[in-house]
Amino acid sequence: MAYRKTEKVQEALADKRQRILSAARRLVSDGGFQEAPVTAVAGLAGVATGTVYRHFASKAALFAEMIGETSQRELEVVEAIALSDGPASLRLADAVRTFARRALRRRRLAYALVAEPVDAETDATRLRYRRALARVFETVVEQGMRSGEFPRQNAAASAACLVGTCIEGLVGPLSPDGLGPDGNGDELVDDLVAFCLRAVGAPAERAATHAPRART
Repeated sequence: MAYRKTEKVQEALADKRQRILSAARRLVSDGGFQEAPVTAVAGLAGVATGTVYRHFASKAALFAEMIGETSQRELEVVEAIALSDGPASLRLADAVRTFARRALRRRRLAYALVAEPVDAETDATRLRYRRALARVFETVVEQGMRSGEFPRQNAAASAACLVGTCIEGLVGPLSPDGLGPDGNGDELVDDLVAFCLRAVGAPAERAATHAPRART
């Protein structure tokens, strides 16, 4: 009986922790970090403010875990596309397009994940995600070089530049003053894809004309 009780307690604790993380993500999605004080997170999660601090040492720790959890899901989507079968240039284009489209669909959350001013602990989590995304792009660039699609280049440097293009190219549109409510950013996404392909030396005609349907 003692074992079962402990198991139930652990399940309840895990449920509360996830509710807190979900509440934080929802509030950040609606208004950014500034609109997600711990009191508001606790209220939306249906727990006491002290309960939040029993699960997370600080507000920064809560946001860091929320960013890490959300970013990991985004990374897995991009990685599945980038490292699938097919020509490297098409996989790279599809991955960049998917990354951009998913960000533009959830603009406020995406802006918080990549650009909103945060404390050092939270920013460190964002940097880890960028490095992980760069490693995915680096693998695609290396594969493209081996297949002869891309010219010889420093794959790690090129991958870092691709991440910079994806993020910096979207910061303005993702910001609260960016795209209007009816703007879907299709032209911007096409431009980002074309730029990334040109940057790694993909054939000009492919960079100019390829527009794969993003897998989401």
